[in-house]
Amino acid sequence: MRRRQFLQGTAAAAAALGLPSIVPSRVFGRTAPSDRINVALIGCGNQSRIDLPAFLNQDDAQVVAVCDVNTGSYGYNDPKYFLGREPALQKVNQFYADKTKSGHDAGCKAYTDFREVLGRDDVDVVAVVVPDHWHAPMTIAATKAGKDVYCEKPLTLTVDQGKQMIKSVREHKRILQTGSHWRSGPAVRHACELVRNGRIGQLQRIQVYLPKNNFVGPGPGWQPMPVPEGFDYATWLGPAPLAPYHADRCLYRFRFILDYSGGQVTNFGAHYFDIAQWGHGSDTTGPVEFEDTGAEFPEPGSLFTTATKVAFRARYADGVELICQTSEKQSGTRFEGTKGWVQVNSKGVRTSPESLATSEIGSSEIHLPHSNPKRTENKYSNYLPDHVGNFLASVKSRQDPIEPVEVGHRTASICHLGNIAMLLKRKIRWDPEAEQIVGDDEANRMLSRTPRMRG
Repeated sequence: MRRRQFLQGTAAAAAALGLPSIVPSRVFGRTAPSDRINVALIGCGNQSRIDLPAFLNQDDAQVVAVCDVNTGSYGYNDPKYFLGREPALQKVNQFYADKTKSGHDAGCKAYTDFREVLGRDDVDVVAVVVPDHWHAPMTIAATKAGKDVYCEKPLTLTVDQGKQMIKSVREHKRILQTGSHWRSGPAVRHACELVRNGRIGQLQRIQVYLPKNNFVGPGPGWQPMPVPEGFDYATWLGPAPLAPYHADRCLYRFRFILDYSGGQVTNFGAHYFDIAQWGHGSDTTGPVEFEDTGAEFPEPGSLFTTATKVAFRARYADGVELICQTSEKQSGTRFEGTKGWVQVNSKGVRTSPESLATSEIGSSEIHLPHSNPKRTENKYSNYLPDHVGNFLASVKSRQDPIEPVEVGHRTASICHLGNIAMLLKRKIRWDPEAEQIVGDDEANRMLSRTPRMRG
């Protein structure tokens, strides 16, 4: 019997006898302790600044563990932030101390090795908030350990990893939510409903505008640096190839090195392509063709290896084009049709004609799922809490969340295939049913990587 089932059973028995719960429900909100979901956060870096509060502020969840290979340091996306497992532990314990108004923490524990976290019987859910090259190994290990998973975007480092994650999630009957939290925003949903219901006429083209890289790494001739105290670099590398340490290799900047991520294509693209797929109605499939249109990469020998200028074109089987490019003037996903266009980003929705923005979706038309049906105001700061809330509701109902593993995999696949086309500088044909590149052995080999070590 799982811990939560046991607690629910004992709570029911106590109620029948007129006895109080072990811990007053007021300590953690309106939800009784027996109904709370115990959460472990694996990865206490840049993204944890918003993921951790999103879990802490859920009445039906309690954060009982944090894990990171970094004890604590600066050097993340914003230089003013001091992050790592010890700062995260302090934040969790202070949150619960403030909430109880007693000055006592909730007993959260900090770990360096994620396997110790997975070995805890009282952990129900793990949030995987680590660099991309660890997403699949940690998620698969978690599902085998009987944990449900909230995995940050992009879901995978390679296409084949997504297939492995789907297999593990379904075999072990786990719930997985991909952290593409824009899907939980009212503006994104409304934009996609406008497209799906023909408000812009026949869809012809989807434009994805990515921001330029926000960091520039050292060029050829860069020199290794000593590993800082309190940082377990060997574990950070994990399944990735052995490489000398440099401060610009880890923490936030990992996303600009192909061994660990896919640049802005997998960073912002994981949101923008997810919107494209939703609006096009392609959650379980994808484009059939990808072609480089002038991408640029760092000079050979540079530490950073992802595209400095993104430029590729994809095509769906129905003829709709998906065009992705770096832009300094705009960002987001733009749907273009025969009667107008709809563009959505973190600031909301813009349309042409403007009247489309307030167009209501009728009761007999296509309605896409809500993470929080009560949410009407489009406020970007609500996207992530609603996405996490939708995940926790799915953990309890055992029904798929708004961004299940198959959907996250298909979105990530677009990112990876776009990168492959740009790296090879040629057109590739993709079979989304077989999930293979047609007639190109070199490109097919890039769908997977052999890990140096396994989790």
